[in-house]
Amino acid sequence: MNSPRLPALLFALSAALGAPSLAAAQSHSVPAAKAADATALADARKGFRTTPVRKLRQQEPIPAPPADIFKLVRYEAAPGKLGAYLTPDPNDGKKHPAIIWMTGGDSNTIGDVWSPNPVNNEQSASAYRKAGIVMMFPALRGGNDNPGVHEGFLGEVDDVLAAAAYLAKQAYVDPDRIYLGGHSTGGTLALLTAETSTRFRAVFCFGPVADIDGYGGRFTSFNPADPREAALRSPGRWLESVRSPVFVIEGAGGNMDSLLAMRGATRNPQIRFVPVKGADHFSVLAPANRVIAQKILGDSGAATSITLSATEISPQ
Repeated sequence: MNSPRLPALLFALSAALGAPSLAAAQSHSVPAAKAADATALADARKGFRTTPVRKLRQQEPIPAPPADIFKLVRYEAAPGKLGAYLTPDPNDGKKHPAIIWMTGGDSNTIGDVWSPNPVNNEQSASAYRKAGIVMMFPALRGGNDNPGVHEGFLGEVDDVLAAAAYLAKQAYVDPDRIYLGGHSTGGTLALLTAETSTRFRAVFCFGPVADIDGYGGRFTSFNPADPREAALRSPGRWLESVRSPVFVIEGAGGNMDSLLAMRGATRNPQIRFVPVKGADHFSVLAPANRVIAQKILGDSGAATSITLSATEISPQ
C-alpha cells in the first residue's frame, strides 16, 4: 500500500505538540548539527489517553510453536502479561545479540512465523534465527488472547519497550545488543518506538507509512475529532526525535512515497533512508535481512558500526 502525501494537519500541529514541523525540515530551517529535543514524541505522549470509536480485540490463543525453534513466553506490560515467541536458550554459555521483530498486518497478533516462506515474500525474517541471533516476536495488547485492546500504534509502543525489558533479562541475551525490526505496519510501529526511546542499538523499519492515514483506518480505531490521535501515530511527524541509528528500507514498488516524504522532511543524521530498486514491499525483505543479520553478528563494538546501502541489499 502506498502512503498519501503528508497532510497539512501535521504541519499545523507542530507548535501545539512541541516538535519541529515537517514544513520547517523540508525548508531546511533546522540545521543538521542542531540537536532536536530527543524526547519530543515521548513528551507529547505523556498523559494522553486514546478514545477508541470501537474496541478491537482478538480472542484466538497464540499457536504453540515448534519447541526447537521458539518457546512461548509471557512478558509483563501495562495491560498485563502478554505472550511472545522467543528463541530458546542454546545453552552454550554465551550472550547473544537479539532482535525483536514486528510482523505486518495486525501487528498485535502473532502466529506461524516458523514455516518456510517464499523468497519474494519472506515475512518471517528467518535470516536472523538461522544466523544464530535470538529472536522475539511479541504479541501486543488486545492481540491473540492478550489482555487489553488494540490502540493502533499508541500503547503498543510501550508494549514493544516492555518486551525489550524482558528480553534484556534473559541470561543468554546481550542486553547491549538488542535490535528492533518490523515490516509494513510493524515497520511503522518500529519507527514510532525509535522516536520514543533509545533502547535499541539499531532499528530496521521496512515499508513504514509517514502518516497513519495511509492505512485508511484499517488498523486504527480512534476519534478523528481529536487531531492528536493521528499525530501521535504518524512517524513522519517526529523524525527529529530519533536519537539512535534507524534504517528506513523499502522496495521501489512499495511505500516509496512515504520514504521519500520522510527523507525530504529531515536532516537527522541518525536516520538512513534506503530505497531499493528492483524490489517491492515484500521482495526486499529476504535479501535485506540476510545482509543485516550478518552485520549484527559483526556489530560488537561499544556503539553500532552497522551501515546499509541499497546496492548491497538489492535482490538483483
